[in-house]
Amino acid sequence: MRDEDEDNGAGMISDAARRRYQAIVPPHVDEAFALARWLSGSAADAEDIVQEAALRALNALETAIVERPRAWFLRIVRNAALTWMAKNRSQPLAFAGGVDDLAAIEPFDPNCDQRSPEALLIAAEDGERVRRAIAALAPALREALVLREINGLAYREIADATETPIGTVMSRLARARATLAKILEGQP
Repeated sequence: MRDEDEDNGAGMISDAARRRYQAIVPPHVDEAFALARWLSGSAADAEDIVQEAALRALNALETAIVERPRAWFLRIVRNAALTWMAKNRSQPLAFAGGVDDLAAIEPFDPNCDQRSPEALLIAAEDGERVRRAIAALAPALREALVLREINGLAYREIADATETPIGTVMSRLARARATLAKILEGQP
């Protein structure tokens, strides 16, 4: 009879790998979920993607040398998302995230007494405009922008996570920001 660990593909995982997993993956699960949600456009799909990425990470930690844990795990999430979407989506994707993801871009305290209801409404509308503009970016540009501005990764971490040269990351971010500005200028 197979034990439960073998059923989930983690039957031969050492205690050392499990300890490394606990040190690396849980601290970055929220960021992983946000990235998966931006890439997939769905919270439900993002949950599946992060679960798959966590299993991949656990299995990889038997032998992997991890210098930048955050970028390493987000690369696994990105790859899991791309694989999941290729298997489960037959049509072109429209990427979107929730307004909650914009907190990293435009944090505000809705309980702040100094903001009027009108100011809060304007902030919510601006957040929705930015979300729509980010969702309209080409996938590679959106990915770089989300990793930098929402997840707060450094250029080197983004390069590691996306497996692209740092110069490409810098170029994508510049193009993403310029395109985002043009989109926002054209929106009412």
